[in-house]
Amino acid sequence: MRASRLMSILLLLQTRDRVTAQELAEQLEVSVRTVYRDMESLSAAGIPVYGDPGHDGGYRLLDGFRAKLNLLTTDEAESLFLAGLPSAASDLGLGAIVTAANLKVMSALPPELRDRAGRVAERFHLDAPGWYSESEPTPYLTTVADAVWNERALRFNYIRWATPHLVTRTTEPLGLVLKSGNWYLVGHSDTRIRTYRISRIMELQVLDDPVTRPPDLSLAAYWSTYLESFDQRRHHDSARIRLNAETFDRLPELLDPAAARAARASATAPDATGLREIDFPIESFDRALPDLLRLGAGAEVLAPAPLRARMATETAAMARAYR
Repeated sequence: MRASRLMSILLLLQTRDRVTAQELAEQLEVSVRTVYRDMESLSAAGIPVYGDPGHDGGYRLLDGFRAKLNLLTTDEAESLFLAGLPSAASDLGLGAIVTAANLKVMSALPPELRDRAGRVAERFHLDAPGWYSESEPTPYLTTVADAVWNERALRFNYIRWATPHLVTRTTEPLGLVLKSGNWYLVGHSDTRIRTYRISRIMELQVLDDPVTRPPDLSLAAYWSTYLESFDQRRHHDSARIRLNAETFDRLPELLDPAAARAARASATAPDATGLREIDFPIESFDRALPDLLRLGAGAEVLAPAPLRARMATETAAMARAYR
């Protein structure tokens, strides 16, 4: 562990002109006293590291000194695809490995390219989770990720939306997907490829059975097809809605993208007062009710009659509450 830290310090010194003990301590998550001891060790090992005192001081290497420490380990090379997603790397237990890989890549770059890479990192940040929601706890994520990488089958209890809610699944894990801050497992189960939300996995067990990976599987292509079919299965019914012009224009911000696209595609031409009708895709009356209430007074449910009655009851109760 200490040898790895000393290497990280040396790489940091090679990528920056000067680094303070406090900056090194924060980067490496150790105390300043530990940094002092590490610097003494580097100096004793013949590394030409110098400390400049004062407000603008810090540690630096002798000009022109370069140590050939930037060969990536296997784990670091494999983790580079997560370099732009620090939160995802942390979720998978690869945060420290990604940091080490980035340091080695940066130290291998010539100064002008290193400066450009540094400016990109300072100006662009990727944040995967969506607004107004928090990522769900995923206690089994690192175990699932390890099984995906090492191609080992999994058995787990899984909480479904449909009945029965709790089922036991054995699957050959094929890949992981991060969608709006939530992790999903793509796996081969019961002669077909299925998708599991990792936060709903319970009592996970890694099996010794090897995984037979389909040779033509593209995880990105599968996920795109899955999302399309998911929306089709989820929105298996529709309601007829009359909207004013303002509400119609705001559909993309009021509904999820799939529902908004379907609603706008079905819209009639506006009448003389600007009203138009749409087919509003719904999964069930219970799930449709909050979405329809979000549209406000600019929307009126025309059909089906039971849903219109539910809306009338709900809005009447709301009116009584505010009377």
